[in-house]
Amino acid sequence: MARKNNRGDYVVCISNRGFRTSLVIRRIYRSLADPVAAKRNLIRVVDESGEDYLYPATMFVAIDIPHSVQKVFKKAS
Repeated sequence: MARKNNRGDYVVCISNRGFRTSLVIRRIYRSLADPVAAKRNLIRVVDESGEDYLYPATMFVAIDIPHSVQKVFKKAS
């Protein structure tokens, strides 16, 4: 599950079972802090639609992205 903080983190999708139109396996997604969802083992992710939704946390693995790459990702959003 992704770390939770205010800046948002990045996760990689390792399963899209039940969400094949919204998530792509091995794709990097931005996750948003949501402490309430985390207590329910859910993670808030900005998916293919560009909107954020809750997904099971087991479908993602948190990854470290260099700050310079994060800046490029944010510009592209």
